[in-house]
Amino acid sequence: MKKKILIGVVVLLVLIIGFIGYIVVTDLKQEEKLKNELEELSALVNEENIDVDKVKEMLNRTVTTGDYKVVEMSFKEYLSDTLDSVFQMIDILNSDRLVSILSVENYQNDGPNFIETKSYITETKTKLEELKNSYYSFLTEEKAMSYIENKGLESYYVDLYRDEYVGDMETVNKDKTVEESINQIIELLNISEEVINFLSENSNSWYIEDNVIVFDTDELSNQYVDLINKIQ
Repeated sequence: MKKKILIGVVVLLVLIIGFIGYIVVTDLKQEEKLKNELEELSALVNEENIDVDKVKEMLNRTVTTGDYKVVEMSFKEYLSDTLDSVFQMIDILNSDRLVSILSVENYQNDGPNFIETKSYITETKTKLEELKNSYYSFLTEEKAMSYIENKGLESYYVDLYRDEYVGDMETVNKDKTVEESINQIIELLNISEEVINFLSENSNSWYIEDNVIVFDTDELSNQYVDLINKIQ
């Protein structure tokens, strides 16, 4: 009888050890999946020319299960909200309207008073400032951690989220690449606004001939060229 009990205990121990081993191996596989997924996502986000569609596709999928899925979804939701401002900025920068402000076609269509162009410049500068500020508002540990709070996770998974995926927010916040890029665009818009205001103020002193702007005096022509050269 004792022998049977002993055999039963041994079998039970083997099953328990096997189950624990299965859980450990499964967890390691899930963590590896999560690591690889977020490394690939990070590489995409940091490319010079971001493939927005590919990034959004990855943000909207999950490759893990269980508690790791909660970590994955929390981080991707945080990253998605952070990148939303970036994607909106990219849309503005890729807009044909932006690059056509100082085109002869725009001079013909919206000149000489440029009501629509002036409104577009003002709205775009305001929007870019808002998006820039919105982007940097996400670059704090407090903001990042708010996406995983109250999810009922053990401390291991919360620490994993913070230490491995959120990282050092102070260093990230010091990177002013986005701010500098947007400020450059805003400065270009300011110069464009100067040109448009100049044309509007001298609306009776210029015309378009053979797709070229022509001024009534050399003085006005030189002033226009000087303004345009600011963009160079």
